[in-house]
Parts: sequence; C-alpha cells; structure tokens
Amino acid sequence: MRHVVYGTAGHIDHGKTALVRALTGIDCDRLPEERERGITIDLGFAHLEAEDLQLHFVDVPGHERLVHTMVAGASGIDLALLVVAADEGIMPQTREHLEVIRLMGVPGGAVALTKIDLVDEELIELVAEEVADLLAETPFAGVPVVPVSARTGQGIEELRRVLVEQARGARPRLVAGRPFREAIDRVFTLPGAGTVITGTSLWGRLERGQPLVILPGGLTSRARRLHVHGEERESVEAGERVAINLPGLATGELHRGQQVLTGGPWQPSRLITVRLELLASAPGALDEGDELEVHALAARVPARVDRLERAPLPPGETAVAQLGLTEEVLLFPGDRLILRRPAPVNTFGGGVVLDTRLPRFKR
Repeated sequence: MRHVVYGTAGHIDHGKTALVRALTGIDCDRLPEERERGITIDLGFAHLEAEDLQLHFVDVPGHERLVHTMVAGASGIDLALLVVAADEGIMPQTREHLEVIRLMGVPGGAVALTKIDLVDEELIELVAEEVADLLAETPFAGVPVVPVSARTGQGIEELRRVLVEQARGARPRLVAGRPFREAIDRVFTLPGAGTVITGTSLWGRLERGQPLVILPGGLTSRARRLHVHGEERESVEAGERVAINLPGLATGELHRGQQVLTGGPWQPSRLITVRLELLASAPGALDEGDELEVHALAARVPARVDRLERAPLPPGETAVAQLGLTEEVLLFPGDRLILRRPAPVNTFGGGVVLDTRLPRFKR
C-alpha cells in the first residue's frame, strides 16, 4: 500500500479539525484544553484508506502564536490541504501557512472552502475567485477548490475523491537504499510499554527489533514495538505516521526535534550552508549578524547569519548563506528550512540545506 501525507493549512477557526473529522471520522483534538476551547493547540493525526492508498493527515493549529507548531507538522508532508472559510475568506495565517508550505517544497494538494452552509452561492463564488488569485503565482495554481460543509456533509465525498486523486500523483518516498529516518514530534509514555515517540517517517524501512540512534544526543535504543495508527506492525516504511516504542529511555531524555535513525556516520552540525530565500513580504533586508529562528523538520533553534553571499539581502531575493546555530541539529543536503524572526515574530524566509560540513567562509 502506498502512503501519502497531507498537512492542513489555514487560519484559526476556519474548520481544519472539523473537516478532517468529517473526512476520516477521527477527532484530532486529543488534549482536554483543545476540546474545552474549541481550537487546535498541538499537532493532531488521522488517516483514511482508499483502495491501494493510505492517506495520513497532520492537523495543525492556525493561531499566529502557534505557527512554530504548524511548521513542525508541515515538515513531513507530501501534499497540502489548504482550508479557507467561506464566511471570512483569506486571512493572515492563510497567507503565512501558504508561504510555509511553499518554502517547504510541497508541490500541491487541494483547497477546501469550508462553512458554505453559512453563506450564499454568490459569496462562495467570490471567495473561490479570491483563493484562485492568491494561488495563481504559486505551485498551487490550478489545484482543485472544493466547497464543503463539515456540519451538513455537503461536498465531503467530493473532497475525499479529490484528495485521493491528487495523492495518486504525489512523488513516492525514498525507501530502497536509504536508512530509516524519522523526526520526533511527540514523546509520551504508555502503561506497560514505556517511552513512545511518534513522527512521519522520512526515509527507508524499519523492522521491529532493529537498533536505533537518536540525534542530537547520541542516545541508543531499539524498535521494541512499531505502530501505525494504532495497528501493531512488524515493519514500517517512509511516508507512514509511525509510533516507536524505545526501551531503556525515559521521556525526559527525548524531545520534539530530535531524529530517530538506523545506524550510520551521522553527525549533527552547528554551522550549515544553505540557499536562502527572503520573502518579498519580509519587513526588511537580511544582513550578517542578524538573529533569527531556524525551523528544520520538527526542530526550532535560535541562529545567527554568519555569512551572506550578498549583504544586505533585499526582500524577494535569494543567496547562499551560512547560519550558525545555538544548538546542534542533524540535517542533510536537500532538507528544507523555515526562517522566522524572534521579535516581532514572523515568517520572513526559507532555505534549502546545501552542506553541513563546510568550514566558515572567509570574508
């Protein structure tokens, strides 16, 4: 069975979690505070099977203060499900989430125009045109826009069909010849089992009992038990939402942002060379010495611009840069980064890792 991961994207209270529940029958709001307040605070997960496909959904929060959590969820997705409420239209986090998934290299997906039971046909058409205009200059130009109501069920079956159709064209994950690699996005304890981590598997295949290393940190364990959406498995592969039971480790030794891998000569780094893109909407130029936050897979690390091919770099431009990280992060060429400023907090750019071993450039 082929596995494709969708990530939701969109403004707070535009109905992302209700939509995933209508599509899959699974409520992604697992925390009591989420259910009490009616908003998503942490990542949620659901799945849907259709013939030879299994679609995995990562439901992310829409609040501007939780964009860092949204970025962690977007790090392992294949396609995006952009959610826009018909009664509000495009909002600030619609735009920011769209920029994030574009910078993460997500090639497309679909748009759900939600809450259509609250508006008339004329407003639905106007918002659909607004969305099409927003997407016109992005990799999402021309993706299907499906009007739906999670409350009445209108359009849900059509959206489900569209998501399956789009998934069939998604690029397959790398399995053969690659080590197993998974970024940790949750750590918890199960009675009788011990420490469990979850994440979206990025590369390779893992079998029960295989030895594992956790980086950064250099901790070692083995895959005592493997689960995918509650089903125990003997093996898992790239593209699946995988829970791994790690014996001999306490939850306090692990955290979101670390990675679990099968053995190899892996070395985390604190100096990375990247091709950086500064968004046209960035509030100003980027210069050497500027402080920022690097979001890489599920990790979030303060950093500094050490070297910049063109300094200062104006908005809308790209350049090779070297970023000095305050903590070690395990990265490989081709990994995607999101760059945010710590104050005022905003997403201002992104990048692609070129190298993690080059020495600091001479001025």
